Amino acid sequence: MGQTLSAPITEKHSSSGDSSRFAYGASAMQGWRINAHTTLLDVEDAEGTAFFAVYDGHGGPNVAKYSGEGLHKRIVGDKAFAKGDYMAAIKNGFLEMDRALRFDAEYGGDSSGCTAITATFTNKNVLYVGNAGDSRAVLGSNGTSIVLSNDHKPVNREESRRIVAAGGFVEYGRVNGSLALSRALGDFEFKMNATLGPDDQIVTGRLCWNMYQIPTVTHYMPISETDYVLTDFQCLAAANPVIVEHKLTDDDEFLVLACDGIWDCMSSQDVVTFVRKAIAEGTRLETICEMTMDNCLASDIGMTGVGCDNMTMVIVAILNGRTLEEWYEHIAKRVSVRLGPADDELRPNGDEDPEIFKEKLAEAEAAKLGKNTAINSTSEPSKTGDTTLASEISSIEEVNKPSDANETSKKEEPKAVENSEAKEPSKGEDREEVKAAVA
Repeated sequence: MGQTLSAPITEKHSSSGDSSRFAYGASAMQGWRINAHTTLLDVEDAEGTAFFAVYDGHGGPNVAKYSGEGLHKRIVGDKAFAKGDYMAAIKNGFLEMDRALRFDAEYGGDSSGCTAITATFTNKNVLYVGNAGDSRAVLGSNGTSIVLSNDHKPVNREESRRIVAAGGFVEYGRVNGSLALSRALGDFEFKMNATLGPDDQIVTGRLCWNMYQIPTVTHYMPISETDYVLTDFQCLAAANPVIVEHKLTDDDEFLVLACDGIWDCMSSQDVVTFVRKAIAEGTRLETICEMTMDNCLASDIGMTGVGCDNMTMVIVAILNGRTLEEWYEHIAKRVSVRLGPADDELRPNGDEDPEIFKEKLAEAEAAKLGKNTAINSTSEPSKTGDTTLASEISSIEEVNKPSDANETSKKEEPKAVENSEAKEPSKGEDREEVKAAVA
């Protein structure tokens, strides 16, 4: 986990902004760690495209800062981007970013690395999420969480297979007993196998045989590795992302990007529920980020390290043709329809057990059903022949109106149904014994 402070630094660096299509709130907090390694890119528009990203550094802040300043430029500037091939552009951007980082005069010798989780919204209303590392992107869709990335952890089966095949090993959930994630920008000590492609490295990427040579391939790298011949003079350092495409609908309300400091403490659904409840109450997006981080911050260091990491979180409001004010009202209305405007006690939060919440909802529905039944039984009969039926029901109720003894017998009936071995009293059974049993 690294060196920690005697008390957490809870000061937060927050920002917000909006356009005709999106609004965002973001916040970063150092927490218990001495160095705040997170670099945050707020938003960048290019030809109707919005870009959001979170970079979570480890081993130092340099790679995260470098990537935060340049990755979006490489994605947007890629030839594939201009052709509308966004998935290729994102992948090329990641690969070129890592290659440029390795041969940068200032940062080339840096041993640090960073995760990268990016969200690219196109003018065709399609969202592309690119991910390398264990940061996460989660979409809030009408109250349901939709996870748009996979956490790249060494313990994942496919990731572990690749690590071992590349000559590494997984120990204590870490690559070679050291790195807690299996994909990243930087971390070049794990990208030394020049005989393997970007997908096959211990931590996805590749260096040339001579690490200090200037590569002759300087244009944007195509996805297909077979387009190049690996020699002592042609090489690339890469971080291979996993990219997910999602067609947006009106159910999609907001996107959350956050580093593992959040996801180690709260599940994806917990975060969506927490954020949505705060939105329904009119809370500003950057304030919701701050509230979420406070909810995750550990009260003490403890043994697990959970809640002691630095944290960064971005919430992107998907306006879907609404103003920001209309968007807030729209979500508040959805929440009130689902739970009822006065059901504050039934509104879930990040700490509530989902099963307990389900029980509360079931009890509320049962109570409402009971009220509706009572209303229906006392309502006036219609003029379509129901008068006779109502009279018959009234007569039956009067005849069957239970006495105290009969009421007691009714309460005992379910037990007799449940116990198949129970027998009715014989005809000759003493009535006094029956009365005593009833009493």
